Amino acid sequence: MHHRNDSGTEMQPNGHATQPEILVSAVLHLMSHYSVHARQPDRQQACQNLAPVIERHLNVLSGLPELTPVLRATCQQLAEQWSAVVQRPQPPARTKRFSWLMPEKLI
Repeated sequence: MHHRNDSGTEMQPNGHATQPEILVSAVLHLMSHYSVHARQPDRQQACQNLAPVIERHLNVLSGLPELTPVLRATCQQLAEQWSAVVQRPQPPARTKRFSWLMPEKLI
């Protein structure tokens, strides 16, 4: 039997949040980090690492029978969109400014 705590989070009898609640919380957190990192100069590596994790979380959520059909369908659609982000070719790495002036061993 599950109950809700004071903040409305569904809890198991042992006081831990249920797995769907944890996964939704985690994927929202990851998406937020992706958004922040996407605006940073070193965004390529951070985004490459986060996108597949976000996609996996959404795929897991889309298959959970505890979620409502609308939420499962939304997670499935988002997983497909994130899959496209994961599979998108990455732009070539930017060279350092004025690197052509430096010998390759020093770069």
